[in-house]
Amino acid sequence: MTFREWERKIPIEIKEDVAWKMEAYRLSLFLSDACWEDTNIILLEKRFSLADQLYRSVGSISANIIEGYSRKSKKEKARFYEISLGSAREAKDWYFKSRHLLSENKSTSRIKMLTSIIKLLQKMISDQRWKSRNT
Repeated sequence: MTFREWERKIPIEIKEDVAWKMEAYRLSLFLSDACWEDTNIILLEKRFSLADQLYRSVGSISANIIEGYSRKSKKEKARFYEISLGSAREAKDWYFKSRHLLSENKSTSRIKMLTSIIKLLQKMISDQRWKSRNT
């Protein structure tokens, strides 16, 4: 499923939330749905720990972005975005380790998406840190 196909299926209650405007949030939420399918493939090979670690790290990305976005303090926002960044890097590592069970194209695609999310998060963290020093 492409991002655009997926996006059309998202409930309006999610899309109307102001946090939906954040590209990192949208991409990480999409990735968590894709990861659901990926972990089912991994589970078929009885790699329970790998599937669990992968899904937890991917799921944590969007969860921490949305939690951080809800914080009033710029420092708090940055802290949650940093946690999300750590989860994104961890997920990248788990996707690399999963390449033996997933197709090469799928693993590479997921790693590239995580790289994009990581870059967005680094910018978000930098912006929040700068704002917290200059307000």
